Amino acid sequence: MSETIYDALRESHETQRSLCRRLLRTSARGDDRQRLFTELRIELAAHAAAEERYLYVPMLMHDGGLDASRHALHEHHEIDELVEKLQEGKPSDRGWMNTARALSHQVHHHLREEEKKFFQVSGKLLTDAQKTKLAGQYRRDIKRMRKKLAVA
Repeated sequence: MSETIYDALRESHETQRSLCRRLLRTSARGDDRQRLFTELRIELAAHAAAEERYLYVPMLMHDGGLDASRHALHEHHEIDELVEKLQEGKPSDRGWMNTARALSHQVHHHLREEEKKFFQVSGKLLTDAQKTKLAGQYRRDIKRMRKKLAVA
C-alpha cells in the first residue's frame, strides 16, 4: 500500500511532540532551550505551511471539509501567536516557560484533534489517489520549508 498524506503528517506530528517534551525539560541555563525552541519553531512553521497547502486546501474544496479546515486553520493561528510571543522574550525570562507550556498544550491538543477527527473527515472526502499524491507534495514542500526557515 502506498504512503498517504496521513503517514507523512504523523511523522511531523511525532517530531513536534518530541520537541515540545524536550523543550519543557530544559533548564534556563545553557543553549538547549533556545536551540530546541528554534527547532520547534521551524518544524511548526514548515509543517503548518505544507499541511495547509496539501491537506486543508483540498479539504476546503468540499462542503463537508469547510468547518474542520477552518477550525484547524484557527488553531494554527493560535500556535503562531504563542510562537511569536516566545520569540519576543528570552528563554531565561520568568514567564517564558509558562508560554512554552501553553504552546506545548496547544500543539498537543491540535495534533490529537487532527488525528482523531480531521483525518477521519478528510479520509471520507479525498480519494486514495489524492491521499497518495498529496503525501508526495507535502513531503517535498515541508523539506523545502524547513531549509528556507532554517536560514531565515
